[in-house]
Order: sequence, then C-alpha cells, then structure tokens
Amino acid sequence: MKNKKSVNTVKLVYAAACLAIALVLPFITGHVPEIGNKLCPMHFPIMLCGFICGWPYGLAVGLIAAPLRFLLFSAPPFPNFLFMTFELAAYGFFTGLFYKLLPKKIPFIYANLIFSMIAGRIVWGIGRFLFMGLTNTSFSFGLFVSLGFIEAIPGIIFQIILIPIIVNAFRKAKLMPADK
Repeated sequence: MKNKKSVNTVKLVYAAACLAIALVLPFITGHVPEIGNKLCPMHFPIMLCGFICGWPYGLAVGLIAAPLRFLLFSAPPFPNFLFMTFELAAYGFFTGLFYKLLPKKIPFIYANLIFSMIAGRIVWGIGRFLFMGLTNTSFSFGLFVSLGFIEAIPGIIFQIILIPIIVNAFRKAKLMPADK
C-alpha cells in the first residue's frame, strides 16, 4: 500500500510540474513571434503528462491548463481557451490511454503521439465548430486543416522530436510512474 501511495505522489508531482510548464512555456516561445504560437507550447507538457503520469492525470491537467492560464494571464483569449481546454484534455487522455494499451517500444510511442495529435485536433475542431457562435465567425474544413495542421507544423515537429526522447529517457531511468 505504501508503494502505491508513493507512486501516486510522484504522479501528482510530475502532473503539477507539467501544469506549471504549460502555464510558463508560452511566455518563452512568445519571444519568437513568427513561430511562437505555432510551436503549440501548451500541447507539449500535456502530452508528456499523459505519457508519464497516465490518462487520468493527463486528462485533468489538460482540463485545467487553458482555463487557469486564461484566469491568470488572460491568454489564451476568450473563447479560444474553451476550444483548447477540450483539445488539451484529449491530448492528455489519449497519450495516457494509448501508452497504457500499446507496447512500450519506440515505434509505438511515435504512433501514440501521432494518433493523439490527430484526436486532439479533431476534438479542437469539433469544439471550435460548436462554439463558433461565440466568435461570430464561420469554421470551414479548410480552416480546420489550415489552423489545426498546417500552421501547427513547427509544433508537431517539435513534439515528434522531443516527446519520444523524453519518454524514452524517463523509461530508461525508471522514472515512469505510468509503468508502475
């Protein structure tokens, strides 16, 4: 029983660190206006949380990050933080769920990441479509592809390169509470 409590404590600490990174990282990437937002700085720690801590923590941190950042810093702006809330929750949920279900080998970590990115962007698109009345704009499939995928290419590359390296390093160091 003591071991399970210590694993849960480690998961909670890692999840809190991922939340803190999600709140702060956009300030750092924002100093590069040309690609700062295109790096998807809030996505990165949420996906990492799902891998490292498991889907319940990834989901929770994903649900908390955008609204908390909006309350603290008014960014992402209203109503964008609403779409992002569901998107980030989907990233945390799917990376954690797929990590639990798939073999713990590098090719499956990449597959997990790609499937989770697609799922999260689909959830974002659905949210954007459902809430488009709040923005007084239309939301077409072309806009979905442009904003969700094409403009996010720098962030997608950043995530595909760094997240598997970090997850693998945590695994090798036996620091993955999601494996326990």
